[in-house]
Amino acid sequence: MFKILKTEGRARRGEFHTPHGTVQTPVFMNVGTSAAIKGGVSSVDLKDLKCQVELCNTYHLHLRPGDGVVAELGGLHKFMNWDRPILTDSGGFQVFSLASIRKIKEEGVSFQSHIDGQKIFMGPEESMRIQSNLASTIAMAFDECADSTLPKEYFKESVARTERWLERCKTELARLNKTAINKEQMLFGINQGGVYDDIRIENMKKIAKLDLPGYAIGGLAVGETAEEMYHILDVTLPFAPENKPRYLMGVGTPTNIIEGVARGIDFFDCVMPSRNARHGHLFTSNGIINIMNLKYQTDTSPIDPNCSCPTCRNHSRAYVRHLLKAGEMLGMRLAVIHNLYFYNQLTENIRTALEEGRFEEFRKIYSPLLSKRI
Repeated sequence: MFKILKTEGRARRGEFHTPHGTVQTPVFMNVGTSAAIKGGVSSVDLKDLKCQVELCNTYHLHLRPGDGVVAELGGLHKFMNWDRPILTDSGGFQVFSLASIRKIKEEGVSFQSHIDGQKIFMGPEESMRIQSNLASTIAMAFDECADSTLPKEYFKESVARTERWLERCKTELARLNKTAINKEQMLFGINQGGVYDDIRIENMKKIAKLDLPGYAIGGLAVGETAEEMYHILDVTLPFAPENKPRYLMGVGTPTNIIEGVARGIDFFDCVMPSRNARHGHLFTSNGIINIMNLKYQTDTSPIDPNCSCPTCRNHSRAYVRHLLKAGEMLGMRLAVIHNLYFYNQLTENIRTALEEGRFEEFRKIYSPLLSKRI
């Protein structure tokens, strides 16, 4: 399924073959939590924005409209009119971040909906059943995304339980695939362990033995420093299978992506480009701008003169700023379009640099540049 085409240091240029098309890696997955990108961007738009994979969320879609409803309508691909790959997050992160009251036990987690307080139970089998109903291309294993500030002893117990949950996920998905909408749904395992090197390494060694289609690094970008995150990647990835894609969950800034690729990561996702766009924080090839600043009030240039997105081809900074200031929905849409295109173009540029053997040169220029605030 996964073929490495070129390497430079630990960075990899690859292809991941799925039932819904081939993904060129490294790739940034666009986050459509509830089967839509926040900001009024449709699945049709995403193709123009160079999106290869859309990420949707098990927890949110289970609550609304209900995974049974999505299954009745033929699965997420038909529901949202998207014929390219879809990855569904297991819901674990949301259970542990949104549910104010929850109880963890071996079977799974009991919690209350953040919408209406309804009591819900979710464990490995429930997460797999929901994701099977959603019929995504890639299903993520149900795990505990623990607070990185918790003591080491807690992480030992948590990771051991997550390992047992992963085995249950694998068994259940294999059973479900026999009669599912998508009989080729793939399971990615998730490495956890906070900022503890030995727990991370041992966990990766164990889950690698399950020979899953892909592996993710979870529980990072949740409060630790960038240097701590990079260190965890440095010590953990040497124990991840070489011939399987590696996914860094919830990351991150353009600089994080470049540095992640340098360490051997293939897949990324983050709400940052769409969320920041809705507040006027826009990424450009020269750094980050706040379009709400007064200096852009009469600026007739595009958001990024080097960008070919629909927004930059057709509208000025002054116009986008005006729309956002006026609270017009179009302002959010144009800003989100730009940021998503920027991220997808960034990973395309990374792939080209790897193909041409100049990734390290690209990294030296753009890793610091793209984090600069203008």
